Amino acid sequence: MAAKRIVVTGGYGFIGSALIRLLLSETDHEVLNVDKLTYAANLSSIPQADGNPRYRFVRADIADASTIRNVFEDFRPDAVMHLAAESHVDRSIDAPQEFIKTNVVGTFTLLQEALRYWRTLPVEQGAQFRFLHISTDEVFGSLGPAGAFTEDSPYQPNSPYSASKAASDHLVRAWHHTFGLPTLVTNCSNNYGPYQFPEKLIPHMIIKALSGEQLPVYGDGQNIRDWLYVEDHARALLLVLEKGEIGETYNIGGKNERTNLQVVEAICGELDGILPLERGARRDLISFVTDRPGHDRRYAIDASKIERDLGWRAQKTLDTGLEETVRWYIDNRVWWQAVLDGGYKADRIGTS
Repeated sequence: MAAKRIVVTGGYGFIGSALIRLLLSETDHEVLNVDKLTYAANLSSIPQADGNPRYRFVRADIADASTIRNVFEDFRPDAVMHLAAESHVDRSIDAPQEFIKTNVVGTFTLLQEALRYWRTLPVEQGAQFRFLHISTDEVFGSLGPAGAFTEDSPYQPNSPYSASKAASDHLVRAWHHTFGLPTLVTNCSNNYGPYQFPEKLIPHMIIKALSGEQLPVYGDGQNIRDWLYVEDHARALLLVLEKGEIGETYNIGGKNERTNLQVVEAICGELDGILPLERGARRDLISFVTDRPGHDRRYAIDASKIERDLGWRAQKTLDTGLEETVRWYIDNRVWWQAVLDGGYKADRIGTS
């Protein structure tokens, strides 16, 4: 793919930073990162950005139309990769208004400004423009014991977070079908890997287990998720941008279904093999706590469309990806300790 000018929203978040690291390390694309710098953003997550002439950063709220308009007019992008979102289900239970503002109003604002800009482009350049919206498998609701979500699965969101993402997906498709904006949508399974904010299951458990603290598992621990290594996801997103068909949706999953309890036990096993505790196995630290309200039982992604049509394959199994992730958190304590020292509290939320 010839060098492009790409706007990435939410580029200091977990998936956004992985995407920008890939763009700066393995492509010639120019990147403009638009990020509000909320609690989950981290300026240390893109070491390749320091002094890089192909990287720019604008601190902005995607719901701020005038600033977003200036971004389009000044940077003149060839593509938008939209990842900016509030994403933690527990927080959406306690403060759903933030999810509506960013995920719904913010996406609407971004679409409006992208449409305004796209309509000014010469025909040939406009034909090459792309708006890629990155979403989640949670919009599909909860699966039974068998089957997997496909691109044609009905939407049945069950949390304020997933409802806000479902709304944003619908807006993106509407702006394509009604106004002709060249959009694409992806829905991914649960991501994990380096640089993930400690509120999410895997880093939360790694950090607590390193300190020998109790490991709280929601409910009976039998909720199932399909795990996707974040760098595999970033490569899939770049491939969709390059080769995806306008107006299409692509599901991205790692084919790594595990119960939450199995994931926590695997983390304990990895850590015990590297840094054993003096007082026994870390599995003994696992405890069961009150479940999350409305906790979806099972997610699983059928990724056959992106595999068949675009040739993507996940490179990491959960075993290999989890081993690398555990070692990264051991070797990069400075990164996550700064998050803890910056005021993040690992207290339980989302029980109301």
